[in-house]
Amino acid sequence: MLTGLLAADPARFVEVAGRRLSHPALLAAASAVADDLEDHTRVAVLATPTLETVVAITGALLAGVEVVPVPPDSGAAELAHILADSAPDAWLGQTPDEVPGDAPLPRVRVNVGARADVVLDPVDDDAIAFVMYTSGTTGLPKGVLQSHRAVTAGLDALADAWAWTADDVLAHGLPLFHVHGLVLGVLGPLRLGGSLVHTGRGTPAAYADAARAGATMFFAVPTIWSRVADSPDDAAALRTARLLVSGSAALPVPVFDRLKELTGHEVVERYGMSETLITVATRADGVRRAGWVGVPVAGVEARLRGEDGHEVAHDGATVGRLEVRGATLFSGYLNRPEATAESWTDDGWFVTGDVAVIAPDGCIRIVGRESVDLIKSAGYRIGAGEIESILLGHPAVAEVAVVGEPDADLGQRIVAYVVARPSHAPADSAAAADLSEALSRFVGEELSLHKRPREFRFVANLPRNEMGKVQKKRLLG
Repeated sequence: MLTGLLAADPARFVEVAGRRLSHPALLAAASAVADDLEDHTRVAVLATPTLETVVAITGALLAGVEVVPVPPDSGAAELAHILADSAPDAWLGQTPDEVPGDAPLPRVRVNVGARADVVLDPVDDDAIAFVMYTSGTTGLPKGVLQSHRAVTAGLDALADAWAWTADDVLAHGLPLFHVHGLVLGVLGPLRLGGSLVHTGRGTPAAYADAARAGATMFFAVPTIWSRVADSPDDAAALRTARLLVSGSAALPVPVFDRLKELTGHEVVERYGMSETLITVATRADGVRRAGWVGVPVAGVEARLRGEDGHEVAHDGATVGRLEVRGATLFSGYLNRPEATAESWTDDGWFVTGDVAVIAPDGCIRIVGRESVDLIKSAGYRIGAGEIESILLGHPAVAEVAVVGEPDADLGQRIVAYVVARPSHAPADSAAAADLSEALSRFVGEELSLHKRPREFRFVANLPRNEMGKVQKKRLLG
């Protein structure tokens, strides 16, 4: 998996929040960790954005020891669940301030200054590399088992899609306990032999500094890209980059357009999840369209199925359930054989739970989660994401989330929760009614009339998780 790191090129490096290790130094420090893990099979890593986290995870992978990345902001109940479900035999590196349970796990310390000879024992490609916990939008988080083979396949496919090489310097400020920040954002450079600058925090100024220092690729979620778009001087520094990548949620069209104006780049989007890694991506040499996540990566197939089980038309408008299969998919849910079985179709496709449309050229646009983003109103199947994209193009709208609420007549009525820009925020009920009418008319001019929200609710903010995704179930109560 870490073939680029094993080349130990002294010109390549990993930097986290201003602290740097060359590839040879990182390899030697990780080898010292691997030596200390000889009697371990699965370890928990408190995935803070530090060099210690990178060294710990790299050492565990070299040793063939499974890693459970733990969000550093985990609440007591979440942490207790992750530890009880995954049953690691030690903490590797830092531990939380408060650890649940009467018998705390032993701790294996991580010293970024340690050095050891590199001795590699073969690791089975099908062995589990990570037990990565989902965000738990329905019930308790599930442990996703990701193999060395799947991670390797996913990174190689992205190297192909993005023309990603050892000459690239990747910069980002993403969390290190998710696919985006950890698998792509750390293991990508270590597999390809390139350098990494983790900015510590994902701020426009930090991204601009990384660009001025020579970063060529940037990863971010839409929240970060929106902030970059609102900071023209910082955005201008990214003109020297080769590729800007957005993921984890849909990038609003106005942000895409503003970034193109300020940076000269059209951001590429991609799609994936813990269970699949990245299965769809806009290619570096492909057409980039705001709101579209691209085509299946090498080794992956995708299809759309309707409620009747048949494939839906690839016309760019007909919504269907997205299913995928290929080399990047997970090995199952830890301790959840029933949930694992339910996630697959009888003919071997993984049911993502997302709904999408496919254009005639094969490009995919994600409409959203089937459970909350597919709205069935007056006999129509409507994607919330399409309406959200239109509303974000209105100058009064800063953020929006569209949901379907129960309605005795329609089945579901379309409701839009809107965060208005300060200069347009309605001061009273009359102003709110006027803005609602204007927004409804705006949607009706761009989309079919049946897609207009029946109600607009103006709020100060939208509930989001740590990756910036709106948590619509909280809006629905």
